[in-house]
Amino acid sequence: MVRSKEEILRTLNERGELEGLPFMPEMFQYCGMRFEVYKRAHKTCDPPNGIGGRRMENAVHLRGLRCDGKAHGGCQAACLIFWKEAWLKKESEGVDSRTASDGHGTLPRNGTGPVLKGCTEADLLASTRAPGAPADDEPVYRCQSTQIGAATRRISSWDFRQYIEDVSSGNERPSQLLSAFIFWFYIALAESGIGFGAPLRWAYDQFQKLRGGTPYPVRIGRAPAGQIAPATRLDLRVGETVRVKNYQEILNTLDERWKNRGLYFDAEMVPFCNKTFRVQQRVRQIINEKTGKMIHFKSDALILENAFCQARYSQCRRFCPRNIYSYWREIWLERVPVPNSDDARLNGSDRRPAEVDAEV
Repeated sequence: MVRSKEEILRTLNERGELEGLPFMPEMFQYCGMRFEVYKRAHKTCDPPNGIGGRRMENAVHLRGLRCDGKAHGGCQAACLIFWKEAWLKKESEGVDSRTASDGHGTLPRNGTGPVLKGCTEADLLASTRAPGAPADDEPVYRCQSTQIGAATRRISSWDFRQYIEDVSSGNERPSQLLSAFIFWFYIALAESGIGFGAPLRWAYDQFQKLRGGTPYPVRIGRAPAGQIAPATRLDLRVGETVRVKNYQEILNTLDERWKNRGLYFDAEMVPFCNKTFRVQQRVRQIINEKTGKMIHFKSDALILENAFCQARYSQCRRFCPRNIYSYWREIWLERVPVPNSDDARLNGSDRRPAEVDAEV
């Protein structure tokens, strides 16, 4: 259960943070409500500041709770929210002495540190903007995503304790861990430059084709250098069903940096190829996590329901539970015709597209 607004404010410093992590105004709407713990947020990624993983203490993700961006200029990134354990309690708990006043003005401690001064709701709203920026300048926002570096510490991909916690916490199954390490070894061999790359990639594709798995996910784009990137306009709307095109088709739209008009097609998106999803949102603006300024998309970018990074192929941040949504160009998608209601009932096609398990 999420604690009350008053309890949570007493855990925060004057910047609205606990252990470097901001509590955002968008989170107040969940106070007093019950939710299921989705994953333990013992580690995360910080893409703008490097490819390595980051260690976070005493935090979890709650199922389905993503930021709506209302207090941050209408950011549409829909990031999965981090929740410090101090902001939550089990349903069987009463008032926690660590977060409640003792009647004499005592405030909670931030771990083993000094007694906090606490935070007001006005302080929290003010903390969504970086201090010191001129009032007439472009806003610089502060949110959990921009403060990842301050709320975490670097963790080596060779620190195997993180993978033990991935399994012991229930975030991942042992079979997923084994598959990931087999792929890790395989891709290191295929990309080593010793002459086996092409046959190893071919063999991988053939094996995956037999089992209905994901093709080899790291290939160079084929769009001719120096030419305008291809585009397609489908005018897709929220709620429409689309099919992600074949990976080979998508490669024809990407340059050698895996981009189409500046938008990156990541290896983590390959497992979604040849699968159907509903359009969740057209994305027009998101906060740049490195600068805190708003990025405005110049052309089409969409979020699809349940199509998010599952960190299966990212060597330095394997099994990051952050579930960042992928952004899709319309040229990577095709509209799926809507069957009439009778056909939908007969074929079961009126069901919500299932969440994809991004297998290796």
